[in-house]
Amino acid sequence: MTRVSRPYIFMWTIVGLFLTIGANFLPAYVTSSPWQWFGEGITAYPTGFKCQVGAVLLVSCLGGRTTGVLTQIAYLLLGLLWLKIFNDGGGIEYLQKPAFGYLLAFIPGAWVCGQLAFRRISSPDAVTRLSSSTPPLEYLGLSCLCGLLTIHTIGISYLIGFQLINWQELGGFKLLDLITTYSIYPFLGQVVLACTAAFIAFTVRKIMFY
Repeated sequence: MTRVSRPYIFMWTIVGLFLTIGANFLPAYVTSSPWQWFGEGITAYPTGFKCQVGAVLLVSCLGGRTTGVLTQIAYLLLGLLWLKIFNDGGGIEYLQKPAFGYLLAFIPGAWVCGQLAFRRISSPDAVTRLSSSTPPLEYLGLSCLCGLLTIHTIGISYLIGFQLINWQELGGFKLLDLITTYSIYPFLGQVVLACTAAFIAFTVRKIMFY
C-alpha cells in the first residue's frame, strides 16, 4: 500500500471539497460520435445528471482513501447543517429523501476507490517498479469502477429500506422506479465520468511523481 503524506492529504481534502461542491452544479454532457466531428462539428448533449460522482472518484484517486473519506464527510456535514449544496437543496430534512443514500454512499465509495488507487502493484521488473509509483491507467480505471459500484450498491440498499419505511406514503411498490431514476438511468454516463476521473488522476500523479 503506497502511503500518502499528510500535506498531500490536507491539500487534496480542501481541493476535493471544493471540487465536490462545484461538480454538483456542473451538468454532465456527452458529445456526438468522433467520426461526426469533422463533418458536422462537435455537438454536446446533456445527460440529465451532474458531475459529482466523477469528483468523488477523482479526489480519491489523487489523495487516497483518507482524503476521499474526509472530503465526503465534510461535504455531508456542510449540506445537512449549513449550506444548500446537494442536488435538491440541503438541510437535515434531506435525510428523508431517497437520494440521500447515494450521498451517504460517497463515503465508502471514496474509501474503496482510494484504497485501490494507492495499492502497490507487484511487478517482476524491478526497474519499472522503482521508476514510478503511479499505477497503470487501467488500474486507476478499475479503482474508479469499483468505487462507482460501491456507491450504487449502497444507494440501492438505502432505496430498499426507504421503500419499506415509506410503503403506504409512496402508494405501493415504487422501488423499481427509484432504482431506474437513481441508478440505471445515470450509470453509463457515470462510467464515462469514472474513466475521465481515472485519466485526469493518472496524468496529475505522473506530473507530481507519486
